[in-house]
Amino acid sequence: MHKPVLLQQTIDLLNIKPNKAYLDCTLGSAGHAIEIIKKGGKLYAIDVDPSALTRAKKRLKACSDVFYRLHQENFSRLKQAADHFNLTSVDGILMDLGLSSEQLADKNRGFSFQLDAPLDMRADPKSAVTAADLINGLTKGELNELFKKLGQEQRSLPIADHIVRARRQQPIQSALELAEIVRQAVPYTGKIHPATKVFQALRIAVNDELNNLRTALPQAVKLLKPGGRLVIISFHSLEDRIIKNFIKQEKKLKNLTKKPIRPSQQEIAVNPRARSAKLRAAQKI
Repeated sequence: MHKPVLLQQTIDLLNIKPNKAYLDCTLGSAGHAIEIIKKGGKLYAIDVDPSALTRAKKRLKACSDVFYRLHQENFSRLKQAADHFNLTSVDGILMDLGLSSEQLADKNRGFSFQLDAPLDMRADPKSAVTAADLINGLTKGELNELFKKLGQEQRSLPIADHIVRARRQQPIQSALELAEIVRQAVPYTGKIHPATKVFQALRIAVNDELNNLRTALPQAVKLLKPGGRLVIISFHSLEDRIIKNFIKQEKKLKNLTKKPIRPSQQEIAVNPRARSAKLRAAQKI
């Protein structure tokens, strides 16, 4: 089961008050959401992944006598989601930008380089472009740029070259197949699998994650009540930089975390996927 990252710190920064409205923009497996409603907050939550909503509904049903409303929507359409809930303002907004353990373990999604899954990576199954489309359709130069910019992969060119040579034999269709091609292209040193950054770049591109974040942030500020909190958990420097700069430049926000909050070594030991998490928060003036 998915373990929510930086759970206590997130809940503390949201400063939840009974019967106040809180919007979880990336519901996932409802780890943070359950704590919001336990504190008495009214939960409104969205997720672009219908499978995540199905899992979350089952878990939230176990919480008796609580208020929550769920809706499938991309958080880049925060205004439309609020309109769906008949919300004009909220007291807190949470964005957890990481993948859930269930998404990584889903053999039909291709998010993990450790599973023999179709090379898909779409959070929303209705999206048009898959990771396989990019891997088999982009030129070597385009793959190089993709891995370098979105994956921050220093060995992007030899990886792109190996991919292009491999797909000449046959299209690359599975996550495990791609991971093996990347492993052959670059040496496996250290604890991090050499395909990690390639898979990150593909997932970001397939789901347009950075543009969605840029689009969502100003909508979140408009939706927050004065004194309301915006709390965001990111998992790589590209996301964190966008969040950091937005909070710094937005005149209606007071920064509550001058430096990002990181998970403790104890949390990382229990949940290794938390190791790259960064938590930032701000309050609307």
